[in-house]
Amino acid sequence: MSYSPPSSAKPFTLNIPDQDIDEWRQLLTLSKLAPETWEGSHEDGRYGVTHKWLRETKDYWLNTYDWRAEERRINSFPNYRMAIDGVDVHFVALFSSKKDAIPIQLLHGWPGSFVEFLPMLNLIRTQYPDAKDLPYHIIVPSLPGYPLSPRPTDRDWTMEESSTVLNQLMVNLGFTKYIAQGGDVGSFVAQSSAARYDECVGIHLNMFTGQTDNLELSELEKKSIASAQAWQETGIAYAQEHATRPSTIGSVLSSNPLALLAWIAEKLIEWTDTTPPLDHILTNITLYWYTSSILTSLYPYRQLFSKVLGAAAVPNVYISKPTGFSFFPHELSPGFKRVVEKGVNLVTYEEHEHGGHFAALEQPEALWGDVEAYVKIAWGKV
Repeated sequence: MSYSPPSSAKPFTLNIPDQDIDEWRQLLTLSKLAPETWEGSHEDGRYGVTHKWLRETKDYWLNTYDWRAEERRINSFPNYRMAIDGVDVHFVALFSSKKDAIPIQLLHGWPGSFVEFLPMLNLIRTQYPDAKDLPYHIIVPSLPGYPLSPRPTDRDWTMEESSTVLNQLMVNLGFTKYIAQGGDVGSFVAQSSAARYDECVGIHLNMFTGQTDNLELSELEKKSIASAQAWQETGIAYAQEHATRPSTIGSVLSSNPLALLAWIAEKLIEWTDTTPPLDHILTNITLYWYTSSILTSLYPYRQLFSKVLGAAAVPNVYISKPTGFSFFPHELSPGFKRVVEKGVNLVTYEEHEHGGHFAALEQPEALWGDVEAYVKIAWGKV
């Protein structure tokens, strides 16, 4: 008998009201660019986005970028919503007709969204054009507090709570076991699910935090660690702001689309070794704007940067379930094999010459190939 989603998974079509689009256009049109300065003239980005880039991108966003076309691209995939514990969870899914299809959950991070995985979903849909041939159920949730998944705002929220909600999503879909894949915040949520829930029987990651030694580094590892160290020295102030003053920075970014553009685009450009297409950058930022979700997306930083706050760190628990890892050299927190295998039961490890923090967006073929190879090994061990 083929799979069909439960009635609690409500089909969803993204359609931003014209009034919201008109308001965005008016606000962006009236948003004032900073004056041209020495700091804003460095093309290498040492002081952030340049005046030239922001000026030209503002013009492109207003006069060339087509949001309705991007809506159609998003809606070309099956979208759903499901109410779980006070969160109206949004997710995109490719459901298989195969009885023994393997459920895989793909988890994004900050400042990303589910749209990071659309290139990968397109690859999968091309690879398996008929649902009866698809060997997987692919579930791509929007994390609670991120675009299209509003979370409760009258109390604190943690990554463990996100893990609980997203595990329950898989249970509600009828899956007694599943694999989770994640980078950035998604990597922590996946690890939390693996540590806390029996249904999450394995994880695949493309980011890992751990103590890295400088002994016997390969040339690729030397390049990677130099990039990560440079980010630690010059690029981490934003995270301290998120951790300690989220209300202030969230209020600033929620008031002005040009401010949001500068804040998020800087990361999408700097944290990759090949800048993503401009339309991909703008679609991600536009989603944050229309869903008013930038402030509610900042909660992970209170846990991740505990040294700043003097709070309890994210639990560092050994993951005994089979784990796969993809190494991309421009990752902010690159996982060297000898480091990763100390924290997880590592069954696959793939090293790539190119790619950075947004692997699903930058290198969808490589990441999906790694996930498929991992699943073939890991699923047989559970």
